[in-house]
Amino acid sequence: MSIVWRPEENAMTNPRSHWARVIPKDSLGYAKLAERIVLKNPVCSAEQAESVLRTRDTEILDILLEGSQVSLENAFTYHLSVTAKLDASDDPLPPDATVNVQIYAARPFVEAVRHAAKLERLPPEQKLPLIAGAEDTVLGLNDVLNPDGVLRLTGTGLLFDPKTGSGECVLEGTREGRTGQSRFAMLSNSMILVVPEIPSQTGQWNNEYRVLVSTRYTAHGSLRTSSYLRLLRTPLAISLTAGNGILSGAETSPLARVTGGQLNGTASTRVRIEAALNAQDGKLRLSLLDMSEGGVAGDAVRVTHDGVYTLPGYPDSDLTSLEVTVDNLKDLVSKIKEEYTGQMVDILDVSSGT
Repeated sequence: MSIVWRPEENAMTNPRSHWARVIPKDSLGYAKLAERIVLKNPVCSAEQAESVLRTRDTEILDILLEGSQVSLENAFTYHLSVTAKLDASDDPLPPDATVNVQIYAARPFVEAVRHAAKLERLPPEQKLPLIAGAEDTVLGLNDVLNPDGVLRLTGTGLLFDPKTGSGECVLEGTREGRTGQSRFAMLSNSMILVVPEIPSQTGQWNNEYRVLVSTRYTAHGSLRTSSYLRLLRTPLAISLTAGNGILSGAETSPLARVTGGQLNGTASTRVRIEAALNAQDGKLRLSLLDMSEGGVAGDAVRVTHDGVYTLPGYPDSDLTSLEVTVDNLKDLVSKIKEEYTGQMVDILDVSSGT
């Protein structure tokens, strides 16, 4: 086991120097940490260990809010501080005063890390295009691939010239299909505006895509390719009577399906459905959302097993309710946790089917 690091240039120094940047091999959350604890201390299940870890954080929060601090022997100390400027000692706190949480590692903990650490040097990182964000400009939604919209990619080092073949922008289905893009409204180092040409996939529910950008930074340089870390999803045409698949990816059969519902006074409507893992208990919850980021949501429904669940509509929605059949809860939860960092959203173009 080793800690890997890479030399990074510090452009703020003159002459320029380099600093050692530690590169994490992985990022462990509650579930993985609980699994490691149980392997060494098999006195409870991984689920119980994860519950204890989450409860520990909640208790530390409560203790801090009570005005106390938490000192874990030979580990960490948690305490609060206030950022504020006072002209006199008897001045009240200003409105912009900020409460901060400070976490410090104990000296024995730091010394133990330093004593056991083995460092491994990586070669300097090559320059790559970086896609930092993807948004459909028509719907104003992130990570949506809208066939009737314009996809805005933001980042650094994105510029290429499609006419000279110095690079390309590609949409790639997670099950199949790959299409190089040719219709651009803008190309720059920090932004690409593309009218998407979306490759088709076999299943109606296979609406999951990757976006990649390749470029050469010199006339005879090697082609450098990078992909956006998040997956894009296209809107799904859903009939309330057809059992259409939703909330899936490259699978040969859908993980969940729409099997019923009720439209109020209209033949069709567009909504979003969110599948999110609860931060406290790790369980899946489904809810209907409007078409605005941070907008109105219906009541969340807890999913505990494969089966049929009825989701209520949000206020003023034309969709009064939506019946969702979860066919493979285990794989759906795993997919959301590992590929979507806890939250997956589909756009549904819902029709009555009559």
